[in-house]
This record gives sequence, C-alpha cells and structure tokens, in this order.
Amino acid sequence: MAEVQGTYDDLFAAVPGALKALLDSGDVGVSAAVFVDGEPVVDVWGGFADAERTNRWQRDTIANTWSVTKTMTALCALILADRGELDLDAPVAHYWPEFAAEGKEKVLVRHVLAHTAGLPDWVGPVEELYDWSSATARLAAQTARWEAGTAAGYHSLTQGFLVGEVVRRVTGRSLGRFFADEVAGPLGADFHIGLDGEHDSRVALTVPPPTLDEDYAASAPGGAAEVPTTATAIRIRDGNSVAWRRAEIPAASGFGNARSVALAQSALACGGAVRGVRLLSPEGCDRAREEQFSGDDRLLGMPVRYGMGYGLFGDTCGWGGWGGSMVVIDPGARMTVAFVTNQMRGPESETRGLEVVMAAYDGLQGLRAT
Repeated sequence: MAEVQGTYDDLFAAVPGALKALLDSGDVGVSAAVFVDGEPVVDVWGGFADAERTNRWQRDTIANTWSVTKTMTALCALILADRGELDLDAPVAHYWPEFAAEGKEKVLVRHVLAHTAGLPDWVGPVEELYDWSSATARLAAQTARWEAGTAAGYHSLTQGFLVGEVVRRVTGRSLGRFFADEVAGPLGADFHIGLDGEHDSRVALTVPPPTLDEDYAASAPGGAAEVPTTATAIRIRDGNSVAWRRAEIPAASGFGNARSVALAQSALACGGAVRGVRLLSPEGCDRAREEQFSGDDRLLGMPVRYGMGYGLFGDTCGWGGWGGSMVVIDPGARMTVAFVTNQMRGPESETRGLEVVMAAYDGLQGLRAT
C-alpha cells in the first residue's frame, strides 16, 4: 500500500485512506486537507511531484490548482464588497470605463462573478494571457454572446481577468498582489497567483491522463456544442510552462496545496475569521452563497448553481479545477475540505475530489458524536 505523510485526527482516518487508494490505483501525487473551526484535522500528502516518480511529494510541494483559483479571486472581490469599496450590483464599466464598448454597459460585477456576463471565451493567442494589459483590453473590446444575467456559460479563463481588472481599478493593485497582501500573507497560506521563480523547485507539474501527453487540452465535461471553434484551447503544456507560472491568470494559474487552499477558504466556513485574522464579516461570507443562477450552463452542458464566484452545492459552496483539484466549504459545519493533485484523469472518470469530501464527512459525523 502507498505511503501517506502528514497528520490527521483518528476520526478522519478515511481521508488518508482515500489518498492511499488513489496512489495505489496509479495516481502520481496527491494532497488533502480538512479544516474544522479554522484548524487542520487532516493535513496529508503522498506520491511524487514528477511524472518520472523520482521526487517525493513533500509537505511544501505546490501544484497548479487550475480553476480552484477562482475561489481565491472571488474571495478578493467579496472582501472589497464587505469593506464597501466594491458594489457587486454596479456595472463593471463604473470601475472600468473601457469595458462598456460593444454594448456591455449593463454587465454588472455580479454577472462576471456568476459566469452570466456573456464573455465566456478566450479567443486570443495563449501568449496574450501572460500580458495583463493585452488580455483585459481584448476582453473590453469583445461583444457579449448573450444579454448579461439571462444565461450562464462557464467563463473558464476570462472570469479571472474580468474580476481581476475590477479589483485593480478599485485598489490599484493586481489581483495576485491584493490576494498576497490581504489573504495569503495575513493567514500564512502558501497559495500564489503569479508565482515567483524562487518557488519553482517546489512545483509539481501537471501529469496528463494515462495514454495522453502534454498536448491534452481542456474541454467541457459534457462536450457542450456552444464552444465556438475560435475559442483557444489550453493544453497541459501551457500550464506547465514558466510563463504560465509567472503570469497572473486569476481563473486558472493559482499554485498551492490542499493545506493552503483549505486555510484560505476557511474564512468562509468560519464566519469570516480564521486564526484571529478577520477577512470578512459574517454577512460578507453569506454573499458568497447568494444564488445568481440555477439551470443549464451553456458551455459546460450540465445543470449548475452559481453564487458570487462559487458553485453552490446544497448548503455548501466551492469549486473544482481541471485535473481534479477541489475545495468544498460547509459553513454549517465550519468545515473546509481541499484536494490538490498533479495527476489528471479524463473528465468522465473524475470523482477523486468527491471521494475525499465524503471521507471528510465520515470524520465529521464521528467528531459530532464525541
């Protein structure tokens, strides 16, 4: 049986057990964390940081979490809204005048957070994603595909630039800088949007699904027909590049591990304060779970519920990333569960994050019974 490192409360032994099973079934590297009341009851990892299986996954190994990054971006917007510096019901163009081009003056900030803004597609070259000014100028000049608020279509790459540019216009700081200053720094969370070179040696590069290579590209799990042929495909090769790590792509280029993801998102689970650091008021936390859309996502080809930057799942919220990483936040239980991996699987067989979440709930039942 594979070896798993780290610490865990015996009541939550099913979580490291789930990781061992994943590694035994062939996964390269994995980490999982469960925080209750802002403190870790599980912090475990195992496997390898490289496809060749020569470098062990260490306590401080970090990986690209892909779209789990969106939860960090949303957290930044919620913090500004809670401070009264950002009105989520205001037009994006109120903060970013150039955005009003091509009839987008009625697109609201909350539309951008909830994937209902009508700008789901990145149609520029991949290299332009690495230049903030060029990427945001391209999006400002685009025409929306539908009237804002009337439909949802997953903004897989564009959401981060749209929210991030609003944050930059409000604060004068990039999204990555704001996150570092206001969230990661105060909490001591090892999560980065725009990774400095000093951390490169800790990165576990993304490993393609079995039988595939680094040219494997992202696609909607349902094979939705509404993805235009002009949309740019993002490959594993792109995400493994140095340019991707250095860039701030706030929808998809966050690097961290399960511990840092769970720690940062525990603010929402614990009424806004973690380890004596208050990021949000309780009311500010509640805004994350205000339903903005419920129905079929035109890009994902599946039913969804979107809150303010988070997916809604019953009384919980969170999101998953391409390749399997996931975070689930349960304010009722004051629990956050995170799973981060460097091993991709095909979307048709991706249940690993949910397996870790269910294992965490097994432990929670035991904790409540004591």
